[in-house]
Formats: sequence, C-alpha cells, structure tokens
Amino acid sequence: MAGLWFDELEVGQVFDHSIRRTVTETDNLLFSTLTHNPAQLHLDAEYMKGTDFGRVIVNSTFTLGLMVGVSVGDTTLGTAVANLGWDEVRFPKPVFIGDTLRIETEVIALRESKSRPDQGIVTFAHRAYNQHGELVAHCQRTGLQRKRPQ
Repeated sequence: MAGLWFDELEVGQVFDHSIRRTVTETDNLLFSTLTHNPAQLHLDAEYMKGTDFGRVIVNSTFTLGLMVGVSVGDTTLGTAVANLGWDEVRFPKPVFIGDTLRIETEVIALRESKSRPDQGIVTFAHRAYNQHGELVAHCQRTGLQRKRPQ
C-alpha cells in the first residue's frame, strides 16, 4: 500500500511527486470529447490562432484531474475512504499541449472525525507547475482517511 494513514500525516508535510506528465493532444481531445465539452478553446486549432493564446488550451478539468490523480500514490492510495470535496480551484496560467506538469501536495489541515473514530479528515493543497516552473493550477482537497489499524 503506497498511501499514508491519517496518523502518518502532519500539517506542513510536502510531497514533491516523482511522476511528471507531458500533456498530449490525445489527452486533451479524448477528455474534452468524453465529457461532451465542445469548447473551441480545447478543440479548434484554427479558431485559437486568432486569440490571445494563439493555440489550443488544455481542458482545465483534465488538468485538475491529473493534478489530484498524480498525488494519490504518495498520499491516499489504499488509505482513503472518500473524497469530500475540492475548494479554491484556480488556474492562474493556461496549460498547452506539450507542457510537462510537476505536482506538489501539502497537508494543510488535519482533524479527527467526530462520527468515525477510526478515520480522520485531511485537507491537501495541490499545486501544478509547468516545465518553466510557472504555477498553472492549484486547489484544496478534503478527504476522509483511515487511521492505522489498532
């Protein structure tokens, strides 16, 4: 099991995830079409030539899913009970096809569950950076996490 128990997490703990991911045109195309998002921003290269960006922007929901997904192996794999929510989701810079993303996660809050004595609630801050070190996405994610079995 790769994930950590609630008891092993500490506020301020930072994970620099070793998985890096270069976003491909296929990633963006499949994600946008699978989720029925027909926005020209994500699918129409000719249209985008006439915009401030000049090229296709990767679907931000893909970026969010990738950012959180990369974190799972180091933090919650096998120890998570449920994802409780995402807050403060932001995309300060666009992600483009060919960008390579690096993800960092910080534990920002921990509290005991009032109704489940064998579990706790953890809040993570996830941050995604492109190959230039620019912050392209960040969010807070709250989850229910198992404690180490007695």
